[in-house]
Amino acid sequence: MQALIRKEVDNDQAAIRSVTEIAFRDMPYAGGDEQDVVDRLRSRKALSLSLVATLDHDIVGHIAFSPARIADNTWPWFALGPVSVLPERQRRGVGSALIAAGLADIEQRGALGCILMGNPDYYRRFGFELAPANAPDGEPAEYFMLKLFTATRPTGAFRFHEAFYGDG
Repeated sequence: MQALIRKEVDNDQAAIRSVTEIAFRDMPYAGGDEQDVVDRLRSRKALSLSLVATLDHDIVGHIAFSPARIADNTWPWFALGPVSVLPERQRRGVGSALIAAGLADIEQRGALGCILMGNPDYYRRFGFELAPANAPDGEPAEYFMLKLFTATRPTGAFRFHEAFYGDG
């Protein structure tokens, strides 16, 4: 059975938090606050796009997109993440469907591109490429990736929305 991808609605918030927490619970690279990042993005009105994947009306996956800034001040850029899928639904195309739908949506909105921190082997399949020269200060450059929707390559370092960096 294929998951249905749709935009988040108000009564999805508790399920999104639960799915995100469960999805990242045993991940060695997880910060442990991914569900809090989503909540902070939402509370700061910075959740540009929030999609859920449902199976039999149950939420099994979620993806968040938020605004990203770059030193050259070109706009709009978006950051992908976190993307979460329940462990028992991973490796079945749910995450890929969320990513593809989200990228199509932000490209249709006129985005110049999308950035993320992630596994290069996974995200290359979606057209992302390593971009260590554009990595935000303090982030591991070897995992910083971007996908261009235009031919114009950005200059300077990106910065994720403040919600990624905690309450400060």
